[in-house]
Amino acid sequence: MMDQDNLALHETMETHEILNFKTVCLLRSKLMQGLCFDNELKALMEKDVQQSIKDVNELLGFYKQIPKGH
Repeated sequence: MMDQDNLALHETMETHEILNFKTVCLLRSKLMQGLCFDNELKALMEKDVQQSIKDVNELLGFYKQIPKGH
C-alpha cells in the first residue's frame, strides 16, 4: 500500500508543471502592470498577482509530499 502522505510520480510532475505555469503568469501580470495606463485593468492585474501568489504558495506546500529522491 502506498504512503498517503506522498504524491505519486505523475502528481509530482503535474504539480511541478502547474507551479511553473502559475509562476510565469505571475511574472507576466506583474510586468504588464508597469506597462498599463488603464487603472481598472491595472487593478484587475493586481488581483491576478495576489491570487497567483496564494496559488504558488499553496502549490509549494505540495512539495513537502514529494518522496525524497524524485
